[in-house]
Amino acid sequence: MSLQVQKINHPEDLDKAFAIRKIVFVEEQNCPPELEWEHEDESVHFLASYNGQPCGACRWRKTDSGYKLERFAVLKDFRGHGVGRALIAEALSDLPEDAHYIYLNSQLDAMSLYAKFGFVAEGEQFEEAGIQHFRMVKQV
Repeated sequence: MSLQVQKINHPEDLDKAFAIRKIVFVEEQNCPPELEWEHEDESVHFLASYNGQPCGACRWRKTDSGYKLERFAVLKDFRGHGVGRALIAEALSDLPEDAHYIYLNSQLDAMSLYAKFGFVAEGEQFEEAGIQHFRMVKQV
């Protein structure tokens, strides 16, 4: 069994990442498609593959606040196999050395996973695309 996460450099890999996000966010979680695709050009994207099969995606981008990790998506059949952990680890390792403020908006059921990487919930619970979230900030 081979789990691989790589930074996306080719349009066809980006299409694979978008297809995964469409299944997870738009189809499974009923997120409005117009909210799902934004800031793509300014983001650094990653694709996870399990035995060569694309199974997960995420991205990071620089915002006015700092560096935001987002759009973590793992196909249902591959959940529980460490794909999410591998995506988080790869995205974090790719951030610039001077990334002082790293944050994300976590769905409630993913908070414990992000906590393993030093992220701590901050502020009030809020709704994004019809789903409850907390902002989580990485303690450095």
